[in-house]
Amino acid sequence: MCGVIGAILLEPTKQDFAMIRRVFRESKIRGMHATGISFLPKWSSGIETIKEAIPADQFVEKHMHDDNLGDMVNSDGNLYLIGHCRYSTSDLEFNQPMVGTGKSIVHNGVITQELPENWKEKYGYDCITKNDSELVLQSNDPMREFPNMSMSVVELYAERKMRLYRNGKRPLYLTNLLNGSIITSTADIAERAGLNFPTMEVPMNVYVTFDSALTMSLHRLEIPGAVDYQHENFNY
Repeated sequence: MCGVIGAILLEPTKQDFAMIRRVFRESKIRGMHATGISFLPKWSSGIETIKEAIPADQFVEKHMHDDNLGDMVNSDGNLYLIGHCRYSTSDLEFNQPMVGTGKSIVHNGVITQELPENWKEKYGYDCITKNDSELVLQSNDPMREFPNMSMSVVELYAERKMRLYRNGKRPLYLTNLLNGSIITSTADIAERAGLNFPTMEVPMNVYVTFDSALTMSLHRLEIPGAVDYQHENFNY
């Protein structure tokens, strides 16, 4: 169990920054071993990432003051940010976000129990970490490629785009505000953080994409045999 977070906001205010900090603090319950963010800053055309093996409340105090978050706003006036609160079952190497060329992802779930040295042969990817979330990072179509694995994911692209999705084995929620959207792992995180707008569950097996105009598009996949365990009294 980990926490994933996303924020895409037009001309964010200090009140928005305070809201984002609350979302991170409320997400801490899903993983206290490490916290990280990726964002599209005004000083660069690429993705910047900060991650550290500390819980979210400490991370917020260290890295997410108003001035810090102000610098994370892109030159187009929008904030594009994803975050992760890690619950580790092994070590604290290879924390998230996972970053590739022009793309960063945060992932809650499990893709494989195979040993990392077998990933190339089994999945065809050359991985540089031992975190199986890297397989999600490298795939262009993870829900089709790994249909029986568990995932809720938020992706950030250098071309000012964000994509989010889940399958039936992990939760993911979206709150649409007047000036953008906030993504949280659960609805109660959004509620506790004081997001006073309706929160919707991200539909299973649907790629939800936001562009720089904050326009939302949906691409639904047909995955044979898919079951939404989030509504079958399973606790994931």
